[in-house]
Amino acid sequence: MIEKEVFKKSIILPEKCLKYGFKKEKGYLVYHKNILNNSFEIIITISKNQVIGKVLDKECNEEYTNFRIENHKGEFSTIIRRHLIELLEDIRSKCCRENNFIFPQANRICNWINDTYQDLPEFLWEDDKNGVFRNKTNQKWYGIIMYINQNKLDKRDRMIEVMNVKLPPEEIENLVKQKGFYRAYHMNKKHWITMILDETISDGEIQKLIETSYQYTIK
Repeated sequence: MIEKEVFKKSIILPEKCLKYGFKKEKGYLVYHKNILNNSFEIIITISKNQVIGKVLDKECNEEYTNFRIENHKGEFSTIIRRHLIELLEDIRSKCCRENNFIFPQANRICNWINDTYQDLPEFLWEDDKNGVFRNKTNQKWYGIIMYINQNKLDKRDRMIEVMNVKLPPEEIENLVKQKGFYRAYHMNKKHWITMILDETISDGEIQKLIETSYQYTIK
């Protein structure tokens, strides 16, 4: 569904929805918008972080659904679909918090990077689970969050999220002796280190190492 794709990594914040213009109706958050000279109405309903969009043909008071038909190429259907997507994306940008990753610590670190460097993760592979952070000035990577099986690092068999950052070799040698740190998975082990994002390492310590890695990309 269109709605599921637009909001797939978003956490809806009801208080922001109310500020946006949503109204409480029968236990749901509902937003109405007229389009195409008031001949059609888009109705967005939110319940338990699920978003449902409905387009109503006001002339006949019936729901219009042609724009949802796969590979439907009618010009009018395309216009209706574009109006709906634009509205959904605007709601997402103003009423949601993005969850780019699975584990809470990974999302906290991602939000801190965005607040500090104004960088969002780039998902360069089809699985949409491994996000790269690059320095905007030179496009160099300073971090990557990956979703992997921990048995690639040690003997534990579970899916986790880890982060690779670039550090001085001597610092890496000291860190790998500590809990939660590993020689880099899938990258140069002399210059990169892997940190597990399961609360083993504090956010503050991870942030300091990200700052070091970021400075490396400037050098």
